[in-house]
Amino acid sequence: MSMTQQATPAADTPPAPGPKQSDGRTRQRPPALRLLARPEVGVFLGAVAVLVFFLFAAPPVRDGSSMANILYQSSTIGIMALPVALLMIGGEFDLSAGVAVVTSALTASMLSYQLTLNVWVGVIVALLVSLGIGAFNGWLLVKTGLPSFLVTLGTFLILQGVNLAVTKLVTGNVATDDISDMDGFTQAQKLFASTFQVGGVNVKITVVWWLVFAALATWVLLRTKYGNWIFAVGGNKESARAVGVPVTFTKISLFMLVGFGAWFVGMHQLFSFNTVQSGEGVGQELIYIAAAVIGGCLLTGGSGSAIGPVFGAFMFGMVQQGIVYAGWNPDWFKAFLGVMLLGAVLINLWVQRTATRR
Repeated sequence: MSMTQQATPAADTPPAPGPKQSDGRTRQRPPALRLLARPEVGVFLGAVAVLVFFLFAAPPVRDGSSMANILYQSSTIGIMALPVALLMIGGEFDLSAGVAVVTSALTASMLSYQLTLNVWVGVIVALLVSLGIGAFNGWLLVKTGLPSFLVTLGTFLILQGVNLAVTKLVTGNVATDDISDMDGFTQAQKLFASTFQVGGVNVKITVVWWLVFAALATWVLLRTKYGNWIFAVGGNKESARAVGVPVTFTKISLFMLVGFGAWFVGMHQLFSFNTVQSGEGVGQELIYIAAAVIGGCLLTGGSGSAIGPVFGAFMFGMVQQGIVYAGWNPDWFKAFLGVMLLGAVLINLWVQRTATRR
């Protein structure tokens, strides 16, 4: 009788190792492409190009005093462009930033002069007023759900009218009185509008404040929980709220940061010129926003840096003074800025698409 033999199943053996494959999702991009993906790289290249252009087109730019003047003009834009950029990363923007600068300066000047107070009283009250304007913008935005365009456009019109009407009512003129002989003026001027020498060249203190604020803003964005909140609410505020991000606090505080910037620049203007014209500031908000956009901040929010707007402001200062040093007609200034803005946006778009392409 034959016996049925059953074959013993063979033990499973692992397949021979084949060539390692990557599906593209785990493949790491080269360092050069990762660097290009940074939002500030495009504007840095643009700033270098503009600098080189004017070094050849306007020889006076090569002088140390001329470069100090360019940095000064850049700093007056850059100090405000920084909080505006943080607000844009958070998904909002502020059209009242330009006239808010003048409101701050008018408050400090008229309060100190009309009531014969130490100018530091006016400075502190102006800070509270500026923070209050920012808080109001943020609160109204959060409570109503209206776009920041409409909220801050309304604030812009209100402040523009109040600046002119109150100044005329209080001083009988469109400008404030000279406060240079009042108590506390000298100390305040040292903080907000003093000049120091570097290698025999006079440099405005605002250049130092500009760089300090830029370093602080960069640290906040990249190294703090608050920086993560800014990116989160700018990307998707509902998703951010779902994971515990305090959206209301973040939005309002960002508007208050813009108020702080407006106060600081307003104090610089006041203690530089001793008086303030009530009709100034209109149109400056677009310069601040443009510097942030050129610096790589998206109007849709959720992306950007604090370093990019530094280079964006430098490009504005370079063009503004470079045209003068080149002896060109200054009427072309705004046209040049428009071309620069469109060019920078297109370059940033191309750089980011190139960097993110597989």
